[in-house]
Amino acid sequence: MPADANPEGDIFGGWVMSQMDIGSGLCAIEYAKSRVVTAAVDRMSFIAPVYVGDVLCVYAEVDKVGRTSLNIHVEAWALRNKHSDRVQVTQGTFIFVALDENGKPKPVELKTA
Repeated sequence: MPADANPEGDIFGGWVMSQMDIGSGLCAIEYAKSRVVTAAVDRMSFIAPVYVGDVLCVYAEVDKVGRTSLNIHVEAWALRNKHSDRVQVTQGTFIFVALDENGKPKPVELKTA
């Protein structure tokens, strides 16, 4: 939306990062089967701008599982020109910590295929 853009029509990077945090957080919640919190963002790269009118799509997958943490690889892609062009705009790794019902870190069960 225009309120999320600078005068040149580029969407603010912080808004894009927020959408990536939401998407990767949902991925972490689904895997951990518990509440999670964002602990860190690692290797965030902005590849191309997002423009007013683009549709932002966020894709996330579990990259690594620690004792209480999950590394989630996340990419954002923009659908442009009435959805005819698809362009990768960012990528990064978001790190989450699983929490128990008391808000303390809890072990994450490793899933096997």
